[in-house]
Amino acid sequence: MKLRKVTAASAVVLALAVSVTACGGDKKDDAAGGNKIKIGIKFDQPGLGLKQPDGSFSGFDVDVATYVAKQLGYQPNQIEWVETKSADRENALQRGDVKFIAATYSITDERKQKVDFAGPYLLAHQDLLVKKGSDITKGTDLNSKKLCSVTGSTSAQNVQKTIAPKANLRPLSGYSECVAGLQSGAVDALTTDDSILAGFAAQDKYKGQFQLAGLKLSNENYGIGVKKGDSATVDKINKALEKMVSDKSWDKAVEKNFGPAGYKNEPAPKIGDIVK
Repeated sequence: MKLRKVTAASAVVLALAVSVTACGGDKKDDAAGGNKIKIGIKFDQPGLGLKQPDGSFSGFDVDVATYVAKQLGYQPNQIEWVETKSADRENALQRGDVKFIAATYSITDERKQKVDFAGPYLLAHQDLLVKKGSDITKGTDLNSKKLCSVTGSTSAQNVQKTIAPKANLRPLSGYSECVAGLQSGAVDALTTDDSILAGFAAQDKYKGQFQLAGLKLSNENYGIGVKKGDSATVDKINKALEKMVSDKSWDKAVEKNFGPAGYKNEPAPKIGDIVK
């Protein structure tokens, strides 16, 4: 009788142990679960989001995302960086591939139908990158010229619709390919945000070859993309960005990443402005 009681008690303990293990023993690492958080960035944008030869990452977006992640409870070694190309950013959020995206992601009414945004955290302007001494000095000069931008970006379409309707658009998969095309003469100009263009122009291998046209063709408010409906994460990120601006970490990140290129940045935008 005594032996039977002990056996029954042991069975209860074993069952509880199995139940606890099943509920919480092995946490699955998803976009933000367990000990990791997955963050979408660009891998090919010097000064913003660039994967270095040693596998590390640098740039303003990287620094902003790292700061935000820390405020959410994740240290740098708990971040898994995920490349999110322009054409796949909305899908990456909808699929749950990443928790949030900081990848020169301009806030637009069209994109707000598909994702939610925190921020903005940087105000950039659309511009042109051309070869030194180019005869392209204004937007209308792009008529009949070969204009490059990346697939999924709105920059080239903006130029063709509003400035140079006869521009010959040449979309490529990444900005590096556009810059290589500009260097070889395959394209006449590259258009995107001045912050991105300044990063490429400042690279050692391109120094002295290119120049920014200095046109402010549009206002590009960079936001942090979050899955549609995840208002709790948006609120947390906005608080983190406000803290980054107030404690001057934002200014340090700007100087670190854009200072060497002589980029004239706008002041930090008001967090939460134009997002809703």
